[in-house]
Amino acid sequence: MADQLTSELPDRRLTRLPIQRWQICPDKPEIAQKLAIVTNISPIISQLLINRGIKTPEQVQAFLDPESLSLPSPLTEFPDLAVSLELLESAIASKEKIAICGDYDADGMTSTALLLRSLRTLGALVDYAIPSRMHEGYGINKRIVEEFSNEGVKLILTVDNGISAYDAIAFARELNLKVIITDHHDIPQQLPPANAILNPKLIAESSPYRSVAGVGVAYILAVCLAQQLGQAKGLIQPMLALFTLGTIADLAPLIGVNRRWVKRGLQQLPKSKLAGVQALIQVAGVGGGGERGSGGVGGQGGQGGQEGQGGQGGQGNEAINNSCTDAINRVSTTFDSSNPKSKIQNPKSLKPEDIGFRLGPRINAIGRIGDPQIVIDLLTTDDMGIALEKAMQCEAINKQRQQMCSEIESEAIAIVETEFISSLQQDRVLVVVKSNWHHGVIGIVASRLVERYGVPVFIATYEDETHIRGSARGIPEFNVFAALEYCHDLLGKYGGHKAAGGFSFPAENLAALRKRLCEFANKSLELEHIKPLIKIDAKAYLNEINSQLYQQLNALHPCGIDNPDPVFWTPNVQVIEQQIVGKGHIKLTVAQIIDNRQFKIKAIAWRWGDYFPLPSRLDIAYKLRENNFNGNTTIELELLGVRLAKQSHLSFTSASTPSKSTFEYNQRHYTCGIYQNGELPELRIKNSEGKVLAVCCGHQSALLGTNRQDAKIVDISQPQYDGIIQAALQALKSVKS
Repeated sequence: MADQLTSELPDRRLTRLPIQRWQICPDKPEIAQKLAIVTNISPIISQLLINRGIKTPEQVQAFLDPESLSLPSPLTEFPDLAVSLELLESAIASKEKIAICGDYDADGMTSTALLLRSLRTLGALVDYAIPSRMHEGYGINKRIVEEFSNEGVKLILTVDNGISAYDAIAFARELNLKVIITDHHDIPQQLPPANAILNPKLIAESSPYRSVAGVGVAYILAVCLAQQLGQAKGLIQPMLALFTLGTIADLAPLIGVNRRWVKRGLQQLPKSKLAGVQALIQVAGVGGGGERGSGGVGGQGGQGGQEGQGGQGGQGNEAINNSCTDAINRVSTTFDSSNPKSKIQNPKSLKPEDIGFRLGPRINAIGRIGDPQIVIDLLTTDDMGIALEKAMQCEAINKQRQQMCSEIESEAIAIVETEFISSLQQDRVLVVVKSNWHHGVIGIVASRLVERYGVPVFIATYEDETHIRGSARGIPEFNVFAALEYCHDLLGKYGGHKAAGGFSFPAENLAALRKRLCEFANKSLELEHIKPLIKIDAKAYLNEINSQLYQQLNALHPCGIDNPDPVFWTPNVQVIEQQIVGKGHIKLTVAQIIDNRQFKIKAIAWRWGDYFPLPSRLDIAYKLRENNFNGNTTIELELLGVRLAKQSHLSFTSASTPSKSTFEYNQRHYTCGIYQNGELPELRIKNSEGKVLAVCCGHQSALLGTNRQDAKIVDISQPQYDGIIQAALQALKSVKS
């Protein structure tokens, strides 16, 4: 009967699967159990926190309840904040004209809208300008400075830019303009000669404010100014909504104050009094299905205190310190749901995915291929009619952006498959160039190509016959900015950081640039690096996936950069249904037999149409997502990775392993040994009742019974068998050592 041990092999037909490498966090059950007991959380949550570097009860408390922390005053953390407040207060009091120079991404546009709204409410004469993405590129420039000067501006306030604009800021100072820089980008060797600079990269790395994006700096400045002027009431909650939109859309780390404020903001956004936020939520269909589903880990927002009421203007520094901290620490999480302008029917807390996949792209699309004024008008108007009109414009432009991305991605894939796929391992980088691509969206396509091929991608299009302009996206082991510096003599303008960058160069340098980038990639990357990395938290079986587990994961909310959604993996599932839906997504049902019961669950694999149909037997990696349809709530899987199921997770030989041992498992006594069964070694585990589990090396099923003739065949990937087999092998290994 030994031949019955041979299980059906996984589907090994020539099939295409995502190119991936899996990194599974080591399981630490004893440490997780102890932490769970001390902190009164579930072991699965403690294990997930350990995976994120949170290992002490104090760290757990601070992470799970960010409201429990007492934040330091921003005035003590940002050296130039007091000067900035004095400059703004003076300009407001003397009716000097203030001009904001923003940026065309979601962070820059929400920052601009936040400061416009708050400064106008505080009585300032303020206007704004945003440079052209297509014609000027990022950041304040001399043209904008000169235009401001001609319009009678006395104070320039940059948001989400300016820290590297030495020449433009120096020019402004020559024109006797005062300048406050608010930015969060890396610090250059020479700081611009501004009157004040607010940048979290200039403060201590241990500061809870260190992780804020441009909109976070703007939020801190606006809250402190409103508090200093005694006019914080009614201002903080609208600003918090814009902070939340910009922070998540900019992929800022959800740690420190970002975690604390975003948690509040997600709860408040559906009930926001901002007409633009209301309109954007309605048009995007948040809570009612859509492009990426509701997805991810949900949960409730924080429980803050009442909104700061503010003191009187002209307070001393100590009083300003205290009141500013008070306003930052005590933003209200209550809200007037009777807002007559509100048309949102769902009062629940939003999730970061609602912004990342629904609201954020509609804002970002404007900056990529439209006019940023649309977003500024959307987020600063109090007229619901105007807000809905602008939101519909965002919707239409986002659909246009989606179509552009789809077309460019298809063309780029065709180029790669035709010209570069055979040399991909040798080159270890992709340089893809074609005319008539829109520069505003090729960065998105670059990210998709990285996801598909697992190598750094430099994608570009012709600006004219002699110049090429592009975007780059990297992988964890590859430094994009260092690669651009390595090619500096072949480039015109370039910039960026480790993960992404932008560049331009003469078209005649294309061949030389491709060769140089391949040279850099071969110095930086090993062959094992050129597969997308899937970081996995823990193993789970389908019988463990339920609403209870999903609700436990709410403790980690909000998830995002530096606090990712938990990723689980399940071995050897059977794909029992699959179909293509929407724009190339795979909708499927997977199943697993555990204790003679079949457990099924639905799953979605976004943009995996090229891999259809998937093999019938797979190991899967996934996030959990909640699907609300027709009043029914179910837990589903969002597939991140798949691989062919291994024939067996066991590897042993009779020669290298001691033949017999005993062990305890779940408070029961067992004997075990390695025996020869034909040409293959066989692990046999016997309980006190004489029942034997016989596992042949290299097989995925085993025999279970008191004799081979009457034994039944069982699937050893089921958790009850997998655990006891691993315990037996460990016992045999311990005897040998």
